[in-house]
Amino acid sequence: MDEHDERGTTMNGVDPSRLDDQQLMKELETIHRTRHDTLLYGSNGALRAHNDRMAGLEGEYLRRNPDRTVAAGRTREGARERKPGESATPGED
Repeated sequence: MDEHDERGTTMNGVDPSRLDDQQLMKELETIHRTRHDTLLYGSNGALRAHNDRMAGLEGEYLRRNPDRTVAAGRTREGARERKPGESATPGED
């Protein structure tokens, strides 16, 4: 488990539970944007840290939003019903 200091920070940033909703979304947007480069070019340690941070942020988002909207196209059944080339998320076609 990550070590915390008195401010609630870890080696991978502020503990996700201490972020307000806006900060959490900004952190999620940033980590998803940097994911591909980290996977392709980051060291094993950087990739591990990225995985840990992403899991923590996503877990906190899910904890706060248990009733979030799930697009039908993002379910197994919805994916089977999609036509070739059709987006899984409404409004992205």
